[in-house]
Amino acid sequence: MFRPGSIQSRLTLKDKILSIDLLLFFSILTLGIISFFAMYSTDAGEFAYHTKSHIVRFIVFFILFIIISFVKINFWYSSTTFIYVGVLSLLILVKYFGLSSSGSQRWLNLYFINLQPSELMKISLILFLAKYYHRISSADVNRIKFLLRPLIALLFPVILVVTQPDLGTAFLIAAGGVIVIWLAGVKMKFFAYLSVIFLSVAPVAISFLKPYQKSRILTFLDPTRDPLGAGYQITQSKIAIGSGGLFGKGFLNGSQSYLDYLPEKHTDFIFTLFSEEFGFFGSCVILLLYLLITWRLVGIGNMTRDAFGKLYCFSFATAFFVYVAVNMGMVLGLIPIVGAPLPILSYGGSSMLAMMFGLGIAMSFKIHKDEPLG
Repeated sequence: MFRPGSIQSRLTLKDKILSIDLLLFFSILTLGIISFFAMYSTDAGEFAYHTKSHIVRFIVFFILFIIISFVKINFWYSSTTFIYVGVLSLLILVKYFGLSSSGSQRWLNLYFINLQPSELMKISLILFLAKYYHRISSADVNRIKFLLRPLIALLFPVILVVTQPDLGTAFLIAAGGVIVIWLAGVKMKFFAYLSVIFLSVAPVAISFLKPYQKSRILTFLDPTRDPLGAGYQITQSKIAIGSGGLFGKGFLNGSQSYLDYLPEKHTDFIFTLFSEEFGFFGSCVILLLYLLITWRLVGIGNMTRDAFGKLYCFSFATAFFVYVAVNMGMVLGLIPIVGAPLPILSYGGSSMLAMMFGLGIAMSFKIHKDEPLG
């Protein structure tokens, strides 16, 4: 619950500004600016809908990122349960009142934005579990009764997201939760038991997959089985990335993306478009920015004095890297297509909101690192 003084900080506005992690701040800002040009390219060199809305969203959410980072970390600590339960409630509302598109029911119409609560759950679950393990002793971490609550907290939203259906986001939510549990010190034998259970039920679970989901798995195993159907998207993605060479074809000169050979180029396949236009070296710049963000999140975790901050920052850093790796692996054909956006670069308000929320809390740990928790 909220406590008096949980929002007020002894730091002045000047102190907070001077305490900002500049490398993290400018890495995020640089990615955002790059995303403007990438989105402009997806709109065929016109200042059209995707470009306009993406720029507005980034500006609004970047300001929100700064505001969140200036709020005392004790406030976020006090409100973790409220945030988790609130997002979980939104996921339940999606099941009954959500908007449907392409066979999935994932969004809530809030008029100013079609919110996808599953994106917010990625951060909410990490925050909730970080507080949970902060509050229990290390001696209790591996006791069965203390493992049940985090497992329930993890499984409930994952099941809700799977039924939407959205296996990709469900996997990323689960990955974030498992990372926190692992970093909290839970023994590997428990993960081994869960792996055995998972492998045991996997054959049964596969039988419940939608036809398009089964097709994605088969296409991953053999992209040539249906080159003009299920395999079309990943085939075009590989062609686009390969044709970019070392230095790319140049801004607005990508034939695969510019001539509409590549579907979903403004969302999950934005990295493909960028790679074709700016080549291997341009792709390395993007990857370097993501690595810098991950590195700074780990660095902030090392600065914090309490288990809550360390668990959150280390877990979010690992999860953030997983989000990037899954998207890049997907567009390169290394894993099946799962519908995972590339943080900050991809078009999508809910994804950007979630990432800015998560990054803002991490920055808050940096700014308020010398203030006691509680």
